[in-house]
Amino acid sequence: MFKTALRNVLAHKARLLMTVLAVMLGVAFVAGTLVFTETVSQASQAQSSEDLRDVDVALHAPSGSGSGAPVIDQKLLDKSARVPGAASATGLISGFTGIADKNGALIGNPTSSNGGNYFPGADGKDARYPMRDGAAPHGPHEFALDARTADEAGYKVGDTVRLSANGPVHKQKLTGIFTTDDSEVAAGGSLALFDTPTAQKLLGTPGGFQEIRIKADPGTSQTALKSAVESALPKGSVEATTGKQLADDIGKMNAKRNSTMQTALLIFAGIALFVGIFLIANTFTMLVAQRTRELALLRAVGASRRQVTRSVLTEAFVVGGIASVVGLAAGVGVGAGLRALMGSMSGNVPDGPLVVPLSAVLTSLLVGTLITVLAAWLPGRRAAKIPPIAAMNSVHATATTKSLVLRNTIGALFAGAGVAVVLYGTSASAGKSVNLVLAGGATLLMIGVFILTPLLSRPLIALAAPVLRIFGVAGTLARQNSVRNPRRTAATASALMVGLTLITGLTVVATSVQTSVEKQAVASLKSDYVVSMAGPAPLSPDVAKKLRTLDEVTAVSPLRRSFTDHMILTGVTGKDFDKVARLNFTQGSLGTIQGNQVVVDSDTAEEKGLHPGSRFPVTFADGKKSTLTVSGVYEGNDLIMGVILDNATLAPHEKTADDSRVLVKTKDGATDATKDALVAALGKNPALSVADKQEVTEAIAGTVTLMLNMLYALLAMAVIVAVLGVINTLAMSVFERSQEIGMLRAIGLDRPGIKRMVRLESLVISLFGGVLGIGLGVFFGWAAGPMISSDMPTYALVLPWGRLGLFFAAAALIGVMAALWPARRAARLNMLTAIKAE
Repeated sequence: MFKTALRNVLAHKARLLMTVLAVMLGVAFVAGTLVFTETVSQASQAQSSEDLRDVDVALHAPSGSGSGAPVIDQKLLDKSARVPGAASATGLISGFTGIADKNGALIGNPTSSNGGNYFPGADGKDARYPMRDGAAPHGPHEFALDARTADEAGYKVGDTVRLSANGPVHKQKLTGIFTTDDSEVAAGGSLALFDTPTAQKLLGTPGGFQEIRIKADPGTSQTALKSAVESALPKGSVEATTGKQLADDIGKMNAKRNSTMQTALLIFAGIALFVGIFLIANTFTMLVAQRTRELALLRAVGASRRQVTRSVLTEAFVVGGIASVVGLAAGVGVGAGLRALMGSMSGNVPDGPLVVPLSAVLTSLLVGTLITVLAAWLPGRRAAKIPPIAAMNSVHATATTKSLVLRNTIGALFAGAGVAVVLYGTSASAGKSVNLVLAGGATLLMIGVFILTPLLSRPLIALAAPVLRIFGVAGTLARQNSVRNPRRTAATASALMVGLTLITGLTVVATSVQTSVEKQAVASLKSDYVVSMAGPAPLSPDVAKKLRTLDEVTAVSPLRRSFTDHMILTGVTGKDFDKVARLNFTQGSLGTIQGNQVVVDSDTAEEKGLHPGSRFPVTFADGKKSTLTVSGVYEGNDLIMGVILDNATLAPHEKTADDSRVLVKTKDGATDATKDALVAALGKNPALSVADKQEVTEAIAGTVTLMLNMLYALLAMAVIVAVLGVINTLAMSVFERSQEIGMLRAIGLDRPGIKRMVRLESLVISLFGGVLGIGLGVFFGWAAGPMISSDMPTYALVLPWGRLGLFFAAAALIGVMAALWPARRAARLNMLTAIKAE
């Protein structure tokens, strides 16, 4: 039986090719994910070890110290350097720094545009940054730049470069170009270095450091040095961490981030493999049906049912093994591609050798083989149950409508239960368990639809009959072929249905969220412009001060954030705030924001039990306490949230004044001339964004669209597997119907007619899967509303009709494209040979 199984694999290798491809794609995604995450993890660990090579103890501000005056100052640095066992101590400062190219545009990705301090040792050099050209920076008007950025921008030593760290534009002289192994620079970022006093001023740490790193004398352990530091320095002034612990903490953080990414990618790989199950099961069902007499003869000469089943499973094992090995090899390439892609997008993927862990090898081989064997088990079992005499008399045992009664009953029960559970989940009575309820209902409904798909195929495909009649005999035959074997049609359409359900559901939710966020954010703005940093850095208060001096500007209010008592405090200019913002109040009103009068968002009000007239205590960042009075409760959004109070009340408690955004109202509204005036007044700063309402909306839409496109790319694997399923089903169906096609040719149906028949059959099956997928996706998108609206009160269902139409057209295109090869093969059959086919 084993030899028979191997013979069958070799005899049907062309027909099994699509199955191999489907399994290979899924396995490649799994292997690529494991290779990518392990490569990044080990590279991150190696990078951390390299960065911390000379760090035995690191000192940083105590947890919860807030944004007060720097606790790590020069005195603390000097004391650290004199601790017994310490060889040297380095004070570090870092933050966003945008570099303009010679055309004034920002160089590189804002998220990886960094600045820091050049900290020379006793020899006058900083070993971290060896100078390739020129010398280290000295004074407030000099800086050094990494070699990659300097070469890309065409800068040389002596050039004057425009840059920005916290809002205002600074013109600095480039005195040195250095080399570095910084991972973000290697991935396309930039790094600018200043002397320590200049870095402290520009990067938001006046007179202080963000961290101190201490190197131990030879023979002094990290633990001993840590104990000496804690004994020598004032208690509670800093937190000390050994270099090993710091490396371990960074490793755990990277592992957690990689684990989250790995889980997400594996979910999409699992979806592709799940869709592949339909293709595999369909393939083996058709192969078994075509070999019914052969299997019956084996039974007649003594083979048992178990042997026949094992023979089919052995074929599946061989196919799955081959596909898994090929998929593993392809997965190594996928892992390398993912690393390059993520590096170009995020700019912070460290360099390192490609790692193929043993877990990737074992998982790939096990998953691919196991899924193929499981998918082939039911066809093999079904083949073994056919009595030999019945099989001898009938090559094709097509399922009748009566045989589907039990299946349809079970499917209807599952689908009905799923709809009921989903509807219950959308009601308020589901409470906090709504996520689990909706997930359970969606699962039941999907199972029910899978089971009912053969039954649904007949009436839905019948709806296409009037259109198919236009194509004459070819159209009529296509419709009849589509419903001839409901199970096969259902399995083929279900694969496409899964992909389109997920894509449609995500699109509906994303479009609804995007529209709600846009309305919410823009509706809260009376201002004509929102000024913010292009990168992850706060704005200098000088930006708001500069804007107030302009004749075009009538009102300015910076948004200043502070975090305390598990609350967000948002400082605004009380006298101007109502001119630049429009809040939607659920209780009370804006009133006058000054002194201790505040308004709070609905989330904070619910958490703290606040309402208009409530008084509540607050502890500011400097530790001082006060009591605030609520005048209104409003609906927060991504732009404006938390407890809103006057900056005059907040500023005395903040050791550094940093704004997140500045809202600007102008005389003439949002015009090109006004915007040009604002940009010019701010020094044509490449690191600043001056956006009107339309541009704010586009930025929000762009973020959602980017995320949605990434999900589309991940789900594309499942759609590709579904397309392979359609091609495979049609190709094998053509082979199965060779005699029938030969007869059609003999009685007058020409080759174009044969091609048309196969293409229309493919089109009908694909559109059937598309209708089911889009319909389920819209339903699930609607059902997710209550879950999302609990965190986003303005959420409302928005159906993207244009994209839904595009998905339907894509299903049709898939049907047409998938039929090209099978249709051509059918048309080229020799009619006499086909008529004689068994």
